[in-house]
Amino acid sequence: MKKYIAELIGTFFLVYTIGHTVIGGNPLAPIGIGLVLAALIYACGHLSGGHFNPAVTLAVWMRGKCDTKDVVPYILCQVVGAVLAALAVSWMRGKAAAPGDFELSKLIVAELLGTFVLAWVVLNVATTKANANNSFYGAAIGVTVTAGACAVGSLSGAAFNPAVATAAVALNMIKGSQLWAYWVFCMVGGAAAAFVFNKLKADE
Repeated sequence: MKKYIAELIGTFFLVYTIGHTVIGGNPLAPIGIGLVLAALIYACGHLSGGHFNPAVTLAVWMRGKCDTKDVVPYILCQVVGAVLAALAVSWMRGKAAAPGDFELSKLIVAELLGTFVLAWVVLNVATTKANANNSFYGAAIGVTVTAGACAVGSLSGAAFNPAVATAAVALNMIKGSQLWAYWVFCMVGGAAAAFVFNKLKADE
């Protein structure tokens, strides 16, 4: 139960930070989001692995580092945490004036590749024998999200996370009609990262 609560709390505060910085118009939003993700991973990594993302959970499960019995509860807790955070932000700040105007084809490519590199970094810094017990895994993951947000935020919102995208719909930050693309292609990106990782790291 501890790990499920950790996933809910971690996802809550990730989305809480995203909502406040984006709707508040903070130009440093990508940095704030990356920093809080790094901090939350350090805080919860020893409890749950610090996924806070259904696509990362899928990738880590494919890697063999997440029990099958935990996959669905993790994803449910991540989505619940994200939605609760969206409700809190909506109450405190209201919703975005208008959802992002994202071209679907570019959104798909941006989210697929962004989630791929995020999951790829997670698998390499947090699950390999060579990097076992390292002290940089949280920072590496947080920096990856910051870089991705700076790179393609204007093309897709840079969710790289279906739970975050679900909350973003609730906050009117992305169009509800495009939510399916985040779920499908973020999950595909995570699965692709795990597939490539398993091929290249067969000795693991």
